[in-house]
Amino acid sequence: MYKAFFKLRRNPFELTPDPSFLFPTRRHNEALAALYYGVRRRKGFVVMTGEVGTGKTLLVRCLLQLLKGSNVAFAYSFNSRLSPLEFLQYVTGDFGLPAAGKNKSELLLQLGSFLVGRYQQKLTTVLVADEAHHLSEEVLEEIRLLTNLETSQGKLLQILLVGQPELDEKLDSTELRQLKQRIELRAQLLPLDLEETRGYILRRLQLSGAESQANVLFPYETIAVVYRISRGIPRLINTICENALVSAYAEQLQSVPPEIIQEVASDFRLNVVAKPRAEEASGKDRKDETELWHAVKTLVELHNQLQSVRPSQEQVPLQAFSGIRKHEPIV
Repeated sequence: MYKAFFKLRRNPFELTPDPSFLFPTRRHNEALAALYYGVRRRKGFVVMTGEVGTGKTLLVRCLLQLLKGSNVAFAYSFNSRLSPLEFLQYVTGDFGLPAAGKNKSELLLQLGSFLVGRYQQKLTTVLVADEAHHLSEEVLEEIRLLTNLETSQGKLLQILLVGQPELDEKLDSTELRQLKQRIELRAQLLPLDLEETRGYILRRLQLSGAESQANVLFPYETIAVVYRISRGIPRLINTICENALVSAYAEQLQSVPPEIIQEVASDFRLNVVAKPRAEEASGKDRKDETELWHAVKTLVELHNQLQSVRPSQEQVPLQAFSGIRKHEPIV
């Protein structure tokens, strides 16, 4: 919609993980090198973690592009809500093997034969488990057992676990200590700093055709606001900048001012920071305690009022029956 107005060849801030838009920060280069080295050197287990939107899937796409045409077969799992059997069926099917209707032992025998055959031909086989922080302990244990398929020279299957920081916490658990000990390489992606955010935005604009006009379209003061609101997370940077270009086009502006970034942030509620669940729970507990204290205070006040009633008032009803004997019924 705005491409012709800003003289762009393509949309610079699409959310899809396009390897051609990779902005090679030091952290991203190190992570990509670790993934590539781990696969090529048959290291077995490699783990990459990073916050939501920091570019994990983009790096995986870049890795698969690097490995394309090099006789590397890979299965790519992005649905982590699977049972152990469903996971094995999915991986087997993604390797191009028949998986429908097979039980676990049949799948493992078929998969083992496939891996041995490829290893004998000196071919590499890779399993990529994206969104691995959602994998159950049972599935992660099943993945660990797959690494038992090995020879004295190396692993038959190279495994990449990719997920959010919760994956590190899960791997630190006692139940998964055997899996943790088998990890040979780790990589971590962090949000961009201010200068990296500026380079990220300008590079995307230049690749899309803005060339020397990139600095005019997004001046430094505007990028500073983008960084502050996005906290350097590439996915949020894309969302903010894409909608900022739409707004600037609607107002026929050749440059995006900081005010438009603020408007976009407000529309998308990016200034609203969700409270951690623990904090919400503690807030609820404090509210419950306050309500309980008020209830107790009310009861105490009521009790004091009852105690302050004059004895003569309490005894009046009993005096009317003072002449009645103990076991005589009252009519």
